Formats: sequence, C-alpha cells, structure tokens
Amino acid sequence: MEDLAESAGETFLPLRILSHRRNLSVKYLEQILSKLVAANLVEGSRGTNGGYRLTKKASEYTAGEILRVMEGNLSPRNANEGNTVESAGTEEFWNGFEEVVNEYVDGVTLDTLAHKTESFVGFEYCI
Repeated sequence: MEDLAESAGETFLPLRILSHRRNLSVKYLEQILSKLVAANLVEGSRGTNGGYRLTKKASEYTAGEILRVMEGNLSPRNANEGNTVESAGTEEFWNGFEEVVNEYVDGVTLDTLAHKTESFVGFEYCI
C-alpha cells in the first residue's frame, strides 16, 4: 500500500515492480492484492500498462481500515470470550484495550506511513 501511495493513485504499478520492491513472491503478492481489490481499496488493470493503484487518496486510508481487511477484527479477544464468570473481572480492561488499539490504528493514515518510510530511504541495510 505504501508503494501504491507513492504513485498517488495516478498510474498503475506492475505486479513485478511491487514484488521486487518488497522482496515478495508474485504469488504471495497476488493473494494480498486480491483481498485489497475485493475490499475496493485498490484497483487492478490488465495489459501492457496494467498493474495496481489506490482507489482514493492515500490520506483517506487509515492503517486500521487496511489491517482489518488483511487481518480481520483487531480485537485482542477471540469470539468465544466475554460474558462469562471468568471474564467478568477483566472485561473492562479488554474493552479499554480494544478501544485504544482501534483508536490508534484508525488515527494513522496511509499517507503518514508512506512519508515516514520515505524519510528512512537509504538507511536500510541487510546482512
């Protein structure tokens, strides 16, 4: 999503370029992008000038929106927890924790993430 944000949604980025930039296999990246396309966060185009691009401005996406598409509900509890005698004492804690997590991820935009990553270019290295 960060790479797509850099192109500002104006041009389609080919899958092979995205794959190379993130060192991900094309097959794995196809799985990721298919989820994002199904959620209408990105759009794909086939052909010579094909690839993927954002469907809206990077500043209109939140990290929470993207994470929920990829990971599902961000609740720290599983679906079977809650409303039991064992969870009665900790329910307030888990509700507060979930609220803080959601508030944080919904307060960070894709545009912000892309700019922070941009500022670190040149400082990354692999051993």
